[in-house]
Amino acid sequence: MTAPEPRLTSLAHGGGCGCKLSPGVLRDILSKTPQAAAFANLMVGTETSDDAAVWRLNDQQALVATTDFFMPVVDDPFDFGRIAATNALSDVYAMGGRPIFALALVGMPVNVLSTETIGRILAGGASVCAEAGIPVAGGHSIDSVEPIYGLVALGLVHPDRVLTNRGAHAGDVLILTKGLGVGVLSAALKQERLDSAGYATLIASTTRLNAIGADLAETEGVHAMTDVTGFGLLGHALEMARGSGLGVELDAAAAPLLEGVGTLARDGVRTGASGRNWSSYGEGVVLPAGFEDWRRDLLTDPQTSGGLLVAVSAEAADAVLATIRAAGFDRAAVVGRVIQGSGVRVV
Repeated sequence: MTAPEPRLTSLAHGGGCGCKLSPGVLRDILSKTPQAAAFANLMVGTETSDDAAVWRLNDQQALVATTDFFMPVVDDPFDFGRIAATNALSDVYAMGGRPIFALALVGMPVNVLSTETIGRILAGGASVCAEAGIPVAGGHSIDSVEPIYGLVALGLVHPDRVLTNRGAHAGDVLILTKGLGVGVLSAALKQERLDSAGYATLIASTTRLNAIGADLAETEGVHAMTDVTGFGLLGHALEMARGSGLGVELDAAAAPLLEGVGTLARDGVRTGASGRNWSSYGEGVVLPAGFEDWRRDLLTDPQTSGGLLVAVSAEAADAVLATIRAAGFDRAAVVGRVIQGSGVRVV
């Protein structure tokens, strides 16, 4: 009798959280690597830890290029593929671009996983790309110790409509398009504390394409945008603050949560990455006195395929929020504002 395949998440030696290197580590690495400032057509590079590179092709088009991949965050292979592809395409949308095609990045332990399981992972990714209206036009595969899947994603945007994390203006309102808590739900899944409703919430959020980002790039009053992923809301808000040379004030009570996340967090469910995130950038954040640890953990919770953080003028904020909600992001909310100063202040 053939032995059953192991759970996908059990093969992810790093924990399967898809977590990024910390902002401090990334800054240190990038400071020691050759910079690309000499290339006049490179509109966005590594300067402010933006979501993707942008290369001006001509006066009407700029190419958005990004890549993202990680180890399994769920056990269902089709869902894993969907989540990884949605996450990778998000970086194109976060720059205001529209995807044109993708390349698959595949590393699989072929002596452990069946070709059927690997095929389901790739099929999940392809289904999301089809939803986005693009093909998976190629890619690369290797035999690896643990499962890894993701995409190289390419898109187009008008050069005058590129949105970065450094364009925020003082007085802008900050809107978050998705609820927080993906990391908490993932941790609960690993601990076998997540029920079927919680799993459905996790999949629904992580497989919702951030396609609204391309529309927001064409919307009056939208000044800056980034997607909230591995560094959590605090970390990506801090990147926007530093990139824009300003400060950010976040309203902790206004930050939307996915269904059931608040209860799990109060019961002590958290990821190790939330603590590592805080250790990495906590010096740039001011918390109110008596702020509970579980609330801080939610603000640093790593978001695999999280929402967009949008900086928009106060005058346009209501209309932009209505547009985002009409596109199906029912938990979208105003979570703060851009202020004079530096760093992030939580109120």
